[in-house]
Amino acid sequence: MTECRPPGGAALDADGLSRSGCLERSPGPLHALALKHRELLKFAVVGGAAFLVDNAVFYGLKLTVLEPKPVTAKVIAVLVATIVSYVLNREWSFRTRGGRERHHEAALFFLISGVGLVLSSVPLWISRYVFLLETPDVSLITQEIADFMSAQVIGTLIAMVFRFWAFRKWVFPDEEAHPGRVRLAPAPKPQDEAA
Repeated sequence: MTECRPPGGAALDADGLSRSGCLERSPGPLHALALKHRELLKFAVVGGAAFLVDNAVFYGLKLTVLEPKPVTAKVIAVLVATIVSYVLNREWSFRTRGGRERHHEAALFFLISGVGLVLSSVPLWISRYVFLLETPDVSLITQEIADFMSAQVIGTLIAMVFRFWAFRKWVFPDEEAHPGRVRLAPAPKPQDEAA
């Protein structure tokens, strides 16, 4: 199995991708697709990291001090994951974007994340308090599966789609806000030589 890291001192571009690493070794169509959607791919990686933080905090609280209050545990978990997400998105996913002063950008990020918090908590609230999927009405295993599916899968997916759209539209609207940060140019299309 080949490692995907820069060979002995290869330079990284502004997006943190090796110019001669994994991306260069990918097939042409995949390479072009990855370049075209690099913000989305990086946003997904940051989302994965935030998802792990969210799960760790959510279950850490839900299974200990906030056992009777799963929605409160979810809210706290999302707040912690949002702080991690802001730092990583600001410094990596959307590093070439901006267009706003830092304090306005942060305020908008947390406002949009607040809407995302509500969106991610609603499925858990519906699961627990509308469908009554909690003990003693259902078994503990059913409750835990329902909590995971509603809070960590459905809620997270709904909030992720909303946040990606809203961050690009309002928080980091200007694609070329940081001209000193180099972006990869799209891969040139191969010329037909059979003509």
